[in-house]
Amino acid sequence: MLINKAHRLEDVKEYYFSKKLREVAALKASGKPIINIAIGSPDLEPPVSVINALSSAMDDAMAHQYKSYQGIPEFREAASGFYENQYHVTLDPLSEILPLMGSKEGILHISMAFLNHGDQVLIPNPGYPTYTSVTKLVGGETVLYDLTEAQGYYPDFESLEKLDLSRVKLMWVNYPHMPTGVKATVELFEKLVSFGKKHQILIVNDNPYSFILNDTPLSILAIDGAKEVALELNSLSKTFNMSGWRVGMLLGAASYLETVLQVKSNMDSGMFYGIQKGAIAAMNQPKEWFSDLNSIYKKRREIVWEILDVFKCTYAKDTAGLFVWAKLPEGKNAEEFTDELLYQKDVFISPGTVFGPIGKGYIRVALCETEQDLNEVLKRIKS
Repeated sequence: MLINKAHRLEDVKEYYFSKKLREVAALKASGKPIINIAIGSPDLEPPVSVINALSSAMDDAMAHQYKSYQGIPEFREAASGFYENQYHVTLDPLSEILPLMGSKEGILHISMAFLNHGDQVLIPNPGYPTYTSVTKLVGGETVLYDLTEAQGYYPDFESLEKLDLSRVKLMWVNYPHMPTGVKATVELFEKLVSFGKKHQILIVNDNPYSFILNDTPLSILAIDGAKEVALELNSLSKTFNMSGWRVGMLLGAASYLETVLQVKSNMDSGMFYGIQKGAIAAMNQPKEWFSDLNSIYKKRREIVWEILDVFKCTYAKDTAGLFVWAKLPEGKNAEEFTDELLYQKDVFISPGTVFGPIGKGYIRVALCETEQDLNEVLKRIKS
């Protein structure tokens, strides 16, 4: 290699699943019957009306032209209605909603928009690895805050108050929480908003799992005064089985979104018209969609609980989202355990260490395979 890579990559590793999935693909190519229950990529289809909306959009003369960086008005109106109906949050469709090509890009855009070199960012441990890698990519400093089982996987505000917060500018939160599945509460969001105001920290709630195995969806923006210090990311990937479509949104005060748009408008040329039309149809689904979807996930989760019982793991049952977070028996190494499953049983599961140091003795199992495949996993590990 003649040209050296940028210094910003020296402390950033390739995303774990990007690297590991190549290994899994190679094992499959060699004839191994791998069953992947590590990744939260829904295997179910989007609503029929979503597919129809995408297809019908192709007949529109505008379909193949550049679109506004802020999305078509109908998208923003649908998102506003969705938040009003599902979260009881009022958002101005003209200024408080910004479409994203998946919420993952929003993590980068927000970080680029608000962080200067050396600014500190509070990042959950365990948590989504992208919060850490993006912070490092933009020159920020990561400050992990522990989410422990003893604390119910909620922030320990007493411990946070003892930190030197003078350089902290941003705090990532993610409820329902990935990987543990812990649900949000109004009290939690109230504390976060108060914490943000007290220390002038922008609180960003990453909220893609609201409706998966959860009857009480909450938004941090429903809290009085939240728009002063809080933003929310949301995504259609999990809720409507549209992960490959790459469609999400950022929601919050107009002044914050205008700042993010300064970055975003230099990074892409607007979301494809057909995808926006499909997203509109998704956000207008009746409530039956969620109950039908969750009836499938409940059956799958029961099989996953059986799998974890064979492993002699402990886990919580009152959780939300596409995963089950489980504690291994004392003394078990998560990475060794999951590699042994992969190489000896042809089953791919996530080690908890992917999500931070606290995950050392944990594993995460996804609900994105059929009951048949999950039963096959159960059969393999019993043999």
